[in-house]
Amino acid sequence: MTEAATGFGEIRNGSLGVRIAESAAEVEAAQALRWRVFYEEMGAKPDAATAASRLDADSYDPVADHLLVLDHERGEGAAAVVGTYRLIRRPAAARVGDFYSASEYDLTPILHLGNGLLELGRSCVDEGYRTRGTLQLLWQGIAAYIFQHRISLMFGCASLPGTDPDAMAASLTYLHAYHLAPPELRPRALPELYVPMNRMDPSGFDPKRVLAELPPLVKGYLRLGGFVGDGAVVDRQFNTTDVCVLVKTELVTAKYLKHYERKMSGAGEQ
Repeated sequence: MTEAATGFGEIRNGSLGVRIAESAAEVEAAQALRWRVFYEEMGAKPDAATAASRLDADSYDPVADHLLVLDHERGEGAAAVVGTYRLIRRPAAARVGDFYSASEYDLTPILHLGNGLLELGRSCVDEGYRTRGTLQLLWQGIAAYIFQHRISLMFGCASLPGTDPDAMAASLTYLHAYHLAPPELRPRALPELYVPMNRMDPSGFDPKRVLAELPPLVKGYLRLGGFVGDGAVVDRQFNTTDVCVLVKTELVTAKYLKHYERKMSGAGEQ
């Protein structure tokens, strides 16, 4: 476990709770959930080792913090894991060479932020728990983590289903036209992977309709004031097309951060 394994405690909402993984068994449960969602449900293509283990695992998992949603009615620990998000801070990324997103994007415009960076990735929720409440709990956990580690910018690769950019021309064009990051914070897809996002005349679609049809995770970033980088990347292994999303934590809504600040303030007064 990383130095932050003790995390921020657990935030509860009924039988559900969110906290950082505290054991290798809990991390493995998150990897098993990722396998079920990414490979069995979404059609990712495993290599032989991944297929044999039925775990979605890579070299970043040992250095990352793993945010978990737990349903305590299912049990405790690994048995309760129903949602996960992988969180990688700058010191953790340095231990394996770079951030995961650097395999798809030139992150130079944001690297000057140093330890204020947080990479989000490998987000998934068990099919039976894909509700607004579960997503809000995940965001409350991320906000608590941001507060704990003084993060100023979070980023990561968010996925659109499928590998045909022309089939998602309206979505990619919408993101480019309405949510492109300012130049000083704009990662760019690596030249050999770069897929243009500005694929059609924006007047040819209804922005509200396109926004409504985006994956829930992407919409969640945009609601928090998120931006996208320049260029998409087709990920054939995971059967997706990726965009680089950035969110300034100062734009994370008061619904999340201020709630946690009040909680911490109250705890300090007792």
